Amino acid sequence: MSVEAADREAAICSRPCTPPQTSWFEFLLEESLLEKHLQKSSPDPPPVMLIVQFLEQASKPSVNEQNQVQPPADNKRNRTLKLLALKVAAHLKWDLDTLEKSLSVPVLNMLLNELLCASKVPPSTKHADMDLSSLPPTTAMAILLYNRWAVRTIVQSSFPVKQVKTGPPQLSVLNQIQQEKELTESILKVLKEQTEDSILVLEAALKLKKDLYVHTMRTLDFLAMEPGMVNGETENSTAGLKISSDEIQCQVCYDLGAVYFQQGATNVDVYAKARDYFLRTKELILKIGTVSVHCKIDEKRLAGYCQACGVLAPSSDIASLQSTPYSQIHNSMRSGNFQDLVKIFLEDNVTHTLPDQYRQSVLRELFQKAQQGNDALAEVCFKVCACNTVCDILQGRPISVPFNQLFLRPSKEKIDFLLEVCSRSLKLDQASDSLKKAMAAFLKNLCLGLEDLQFVFMISSHELFITLLTEDEQKLLVDQMRKRSPRVSLATKPVTSFYDIPASASVNIGQLEHQLILSVDPWRIRQILIELHGMTSERQCWTVSSKWEVPTIYGSVILGIKDGLTKDLVYILMAKGLHCSSVKDFAHAKQLFAACLELVTEFSPKLRQVMLNEMLLLDIYTHEAGPGQSGERPPPELISRVRGYLEMRLPDIPLRQIVAEECVAFMLNWRENEYLTLQVPASLVQNNPYVKLGQLLAATCKELPGPESRRTAKDLWEVVVQICSVSSQHKRVNDGRISLIKQRECTLGLMYRSELLAFIKKLREPLVLTTLLSLFVKLHNVREDIVNDITAEHISIWPSSIPNLQSVDFEAVAVTMKELVNYALTINPSNHSWLIIQADIYFATNQYSAALHYYLQAGAVCSDFFNKTIPPDVYTDQVIKRMIKCCSLLNCHTQVAILCQFLREIDYKTAFKALQEQNSHDAMDSYYDYIWDVTILEYLTYLHHKRGETDKRQIAIKAIGQTELNANNPEEVLQFAAQRRKKKFLQAMAKLYF
Repeated sequence: MSVEAADREAAICSRPCTPPQTSWFEFLLEESLLEKHLQKSSPDPPPVMLIVQFLEQASKPSVNEQNQVQPPADNKRNRTLKLLALKVAAHLKWDLDTLEKSLSVPVLNMLLNELLCASKVPPSTKHADMDLSSLPPTTAMAILLYNRWAVRTIVQSSFPVKQVKTGPPQLSVLNQIQQEKELTESILKVLKEQTEDSILVLEAALKLKKDLYVHTMRTLDFLAMEPGMVNGETENSTAGLKISSDEIQCQVCYDLGAVYFQQGATNVDVYAKARDYFLRTKELILKIGTVSVHCKIDEKRLAGYCQACGVLAPSSDIASLQSTPYSQIHNSMRSGNFQDLVKIFLEDNVTHTLPDQYRQSVLRELFQKAQQGNDALAEVCFKVCACNTVCDILQGRPISVPFNQLFLRPSKEKIDFLLEVCSRSLKLDQASDSLKKAMAAFLKNLCLGLEDLQFVFMISSHELFITLLTEDEQKLLVDQMRKRSPRVSLATKPVTSFYDIPASASVNIGQLEHQLILSVDPWRIRQILIELHGMTSERQCWTVSSKWEVPTIYGSVILGIKDGLTKDLVYILMAKGLHCSSVKDFAHAKQLFAACLELVTEFSPKLRQVMLNEMLLLDIYTHEAGPGQSGERPPPELISRVRGYLEMRLPDIPLRQIVAEECVAFMLNWRENEYLTLQVPASLVQNNPYVKLGQLLAATCKELPGPESRRTAKDLWEVVVQICSVSSQHKRVNDGRISLIKQRECTLGLMYRSELLAFIKKLREPLVLTTLLSLFVKLHNVREDIVNDITAEHISIWPSSIPNLQSVDFEAVAVTMKELVNYALTINPSNHSWLIIQADIYFATNQYSAALHYYLQAGAVCSDFFNKTIPPDVYTDQVIKRMIKCCSLLNCHTQVAILCQFLREIDYKTAFKALQEQNSHDAMDSYYDYIWDVTILEYLTYLHHKRGETDKRQIAIKAIGQTELNANNPEEVLQFAAQRRKKKFLQAMAKLYF
């Protein structure tokens, strides 16, 4: 492009959105700038505005020499402008939702008529009389688009339109608006007259079971060429943008359902048709999924249509309609099953799917039925009203008058139900502070409004009330109750119920113990323990719950504390903190551990160090479950604390093995190999098996892939071999002979195999996992009876033999290897070397279909689903030969022949032998398009001729006749042909085995 042209393009693209001059359109066409303009992130003017402007310019009437107004001229300029409008619509993928929102009815009518004309639809032929199945795909799709828009426009015109209030318009604007309105009405009149024809076209489209294609910018360019230059591609079934059969059917079913629903206002019987089409639409949406680009259905509107059809055209066999809350409520009201009605309202208090107006309308209908003499509905009215009231409270609305009227005479049953609604509607672990405050205020005001102390006690002793109200609020409520009624006798200190209602000491102790079990607030736990110790001095509160457990090495130290209250508090805080940590409630665990640390710091240096160790473990868990998941490195302070723990030499400190285990895994995961190799104290390495294992792993990974890695790998190899070895003992049997018995779980190594596997499953660093995988693969391959070796990265660094093979439990090695590769693939499912190991394992165990799945997946992840060349170190000759064997044993012989081409030297012998097989379970001749080796294709031609298979012979001859396979072509052309066929074949295989 010249400098002047570039300047002109920049000037045009930066111009504000105003109607352009004619020269602009000619410039866009002349310089081929339209596509560049549309590819911008936010083109100005936007695409829909371009359509309007192109069509306005193309439809401008012409003036002859006598100054007489003539219809728009059919000249090259106007044809070009119409083509540009079609190309912009093609850029928008003919999305009717987008086009309808932005274009008026006359403009869209003109655009779609131009599409029909460009698609060679005869203008005088009724669409209903045309056989869609016999038309070219782009022609059939153009007819379908026009008739879909026709019925959608008819449906849209039946909806009320809110008039937009504007200022006083100018006379010219009023004239323009009036002209457009009259034109719209005339088009709508024609469309309504053709409604039945459009419906017939759409129903005929549902019988098409094939994909269609719609024009793209490229196919429209072909249409603009001179007739002699078009190579017939626009008539080809693969030209244009592909719209799948399911997507077409989904859109058509939805549009047919909408038009039949609109016609139901005058003909009730058609609601059943609308219902069936909407149900079919829902089925197709589930089938297509959310990945569809072309099928855009307003699922909320579809759900509304389905709910309406469930009432207007009910059917007992429609499970999908029955499952909606609206239909369930409708059926419950009609059948008188009011228990289900209450259940629906209770569930909706959590899901909030029913609008408030609808809930109130159901309650009004129940009130009307109750006033007509149905006394049994009084209880149902209260329950529904209670559900609505709690929903109002949580959404910040005031309490309704009907609730106050129904609660004038409270009863135990009413209060029980109301408390149940409150508990089920407010999820304490998920609710915000504002919701908790709103519910607490509601319960508090409820207490203040009750006269009967028994009812007050029911509310104040409820778990939800105790949880939501703070101590200060409880005291304030006591004061308010004292001022309100002198008859109320209050306790000197607040207890659970706040009232001095006669109760035995055992009841008070039981209530406090219940609160103690539930609470995770350290200061509340301390207060409860003080109260309990004030009631009984001999009570051991740490035994209240059997769920409170601390490690044995800690328990002996804690239970040695002389003061009973301090002992209970330390034990319970630690037990609750450990429990919160195990269920990943790290925030509460940190509060509990911090309180415990503050407490023990005053009197026990030993327990202080214990708590520091536990808080370190908690911080590791917190980071690994949070920022660590996204790859964010831990803060230097945390790494420093982990190092400090590993270097700690304090005597007599009880240490949990899990802390060291997690610290070593943490250092390996964050590649602190230098520290683990050189700086860990030797005494710690000798005394802690996990530290020693971590040091060996770090040293091996640090040296990879250099020659030094063999020396460190040998040490790690010996340790793992010893862990996987079995001890044996002799036993004399009854007849005097001596038998050898293997003890599988006995080990002389660092740890048991189960402990090793548990430690490995804490690792996430790819290099560490790859190293361990290659070790176990090598150990598995050392067996003398192995037929099919498994391959892995870095496998050459390990020793090639074991002095005493009989001592190794190879079954345990195989199980560990399988568990390890399964775990590794959960960490990174796209690691091609791990996928190859998994495939080799399945191959070695004769699971050929699963092996092919993983071989193909390994190729897919490193080639962008076969769109790029697969690296030769992934699909080695050994991998290809194993894929060939898998296909052969699965009786997929044509696939075998094709894969033989993938080898560095084509294996003609295997390929010819496979093609001779007549009992093949694959698609046979449909795979011939994937063969690029002419020798194999010639052999196929000979073979089919010999068997008298004329049709298959013709397919093979057609495959040979493709120009890109001509042996005289340049090498790069032949390579491109082979690569393209490889890609298509592997993608076809992936569809079979994924």
